[in-house]
Amino acid sequence: MKAIQLSETHQPVQLVDVPTPPPGPDEVQIRLRAAALNHRDVFVQQGLYPGMKLPAILGSDGSGSISGLGSAVRDLQVDQDVIINPGLYWGKNPRFYGPDFRILGMPDAGTFAEYVTVPARYVHPKPAHLSFEQAAAIPLTSLTAWRALVTRGRLNQDQSTERVLITGIGGGAALSALQFAVAIGAEVWVTSGSDEKIQRAIELGAKGGVNYKQADWLKQLMTQTGGGRTGYFDVIIDSAGGPGFAKLIDAAASGGRIVFYGGTTGNITDIAPPKVFFKQLDILGTTMGTEQEFADMLTFVNKHRITPIVDTVLPLVETEQALRRMEAGKQFGKIVLSIARN
Repeated sequence: MKAIQLSETHQPVQLVDVPTPPPGPDEVQIRLRAAALNHRDVFVQQGLYPGMKLPAILGSDGSGSISGLGSAVRDLQVDQDVIINPGLYWGKNPRFYGPDFRILGMPDAGTFAEYVTVPARYVHPKPAHLSFEQAAAIPLTSLTAWRALVTRGRLNQDQSTERVLITGIGGGAALSALQFAVAIGAEVWVTSGSDEKIQRAIELGAKGGVNYKQADWLKQLMTQTGGGRTGYFDVIIDSAGGPGFAKLIDAAASGGRIVFYGGTTGNITDIAPPKVFFKQLDILGTTMGTEQEFADMLTFVNKHRITPIVDTVLPLVETEQALRRMEAGKQFGKIVLSIARN
């Protein structure tokens, strides 16, 4: 089969011929139709991911059709259209993953290939309202967003009247969080370094947003929302960290929850402790999610017919170009690879 392989860090990925993997007794073999990029793939290529083991077939997100069943698999069928939960072996504790947890796409062979084998328990029916390309855009970022917003952020799913702020709108997880929060009924605001991305977020249901490149962006946000100096947002979803995180403390309402799953702008600095404890704030880290959270997220996607935002669809042979587009950070939504049938 054809696959995208990374042999050395800081080098371009290569399209190679490798043996097609057969399914083990508890596994399924999937003929992939589409795969999606994540920042994880760029980090692996840059050698910034822990536990590096190369060469590796990259890719965590994928959708396709089952092409082979292990001898012990009973509840799935050949030719069934599916998507993959890339978070393998979370463990028994829902609060924190165990020592066996890993993510598909290094060290395990990933989805940037014509075929992949995964344990059957991590395979789910593809939402019927989505194309393969749209379905491939769901798994990693939507799971991250679901856990951040619902589990860790405790956003009320019963027609929420809470207010949500999502920073850095445009990435896959941030957009998933926006779509989930809007579907739940929350009032959602966003930040971005691009006015165009803010406008597109408004078209997706955000009430408004501000450009964080403006020095007084927090003042602008509070003026727009009527939050004043006491804060406004019950739940804040952040992927940047860095010095700007301190302003999120001011943006949070009393009793608010700030959840972050990234640190693209560096270490968090200059937080005044009294602002946190007098406002009774929760500051929560999160990443990925449990098998049950993945199933719950998919149920929600199906119920509300949520369609992930796809930025670009490129053929598998152009994976290196796709990685460079992701690294540049100009995308709005997921970058997807189309994997043509032989």
